[in-house]
Amino acid sequence: MTRIAIVEGDGIGHEVIPVAQNVLALLHPDYEFFPVGVGYGRWEQTGCPCADHDIAELKTADAVLFGAVTTPPMKDYQSVVLRIRKALDLYANLRPVKGDGFDIMIVRENTEGLYSGIEETGPDRATTLRVVTRAGTERIVRAAIRLAQQRQGKLTIGHKANVLKSDVLFRDICIAEAKKAGVSYNEKFIDALGLDVLQHPQAYDVIVTTNIFGDILSDVASYLVGGLGLVPSANIGDRYALFEPVHGSAPDIAGKNIANPIATLRSAAMLLEHLGDNGGSVRIESAIQQVLASGVRTRDLGGSAGTREFGDAVLRVLGRQG
Repeated sequence: MTRIAIVEGDGIGHEVIPVAQNVLALLHPDYEFFPVGVGYGRWEQTGCPCADHDIAELKTADAVLFGAVTTPPMKDYQSVVLRIRKALDLYANLRPVKGDGFDIMIVRENTEGLYSGIEETGPDRATTLRVVTRAGTERIVRAAIRLAQQRQGKLTIGHKANVLKSDVLFRDICIAEAKKAGVSYNEKFIDALGLDVLQHPQAYDVIVTTNIFGDILSDVASYLVGGLGLVPSANIGDRYALFEPVHGSAPDIAGKNIANPIATLRSAAMLLEHLGDNGGSVRIESAIQQVLASGVRTRDLGGSAGTREFGDAVLRVLGRQG
């Protein structure tokens, strides 16, 4: 039996994840879903946002559907997301941005860079170590190359090698691997790339970059499709896989039934594709498009539908599809 770990997390995760779980359950009544409670709310209750046994539970799943967690700016608070990514070695963060005339896949290295977690904090100075390794770079660019070969065959390497020596290593390894694979590539400084993606999105296919640059670039690119409420992501390793919306826990709107669940629904579609159900993935996206075309939209898209109402509309469309 296929087992799916359900992590609602914090904030609007408690609202958008049930919508996506209901859709997955409709399409796959054979799936077993089990909850794993981690996040800031868990820390408030127990003093531990993510325990060893939570990681052990996640490792028993065939895939993880993850909502969003709040990470307070506290010196001694360990990021739940970073811990899970490292514990499950989810080194490839795939963030697709699709719209009219463009289809971009941002491939973000997920375990190194400025999010390596190697930090020191003192009263007058705080230091974060940016780590870029040959092994980490080789495996992320190879993942990006495989995707490019399955798509349009174009790879863009985003970096800041003119300023950061660690990015010289990243750029050089990426270029060497692209040449070895025979993939067409170009390279751009990440700041110029952020602007050009917005101006000429149709020029891009697969973009590979480091951790924080990929985080920022995918958020910027979400403008092309209407905002963070619409952009999904996959966190893939050699053994485990986790799927989550790009947006955060949004505590300012949590509990108001106004969050857009589309990013989470699309993350669920990516989960199905990962598990081999391409048809189910296509059905979810088709249902989303039909609901939007019918005029049912959440507030961020100019409508009045709530999170649950939008989810119910998607379920009705899927039900009619049989």
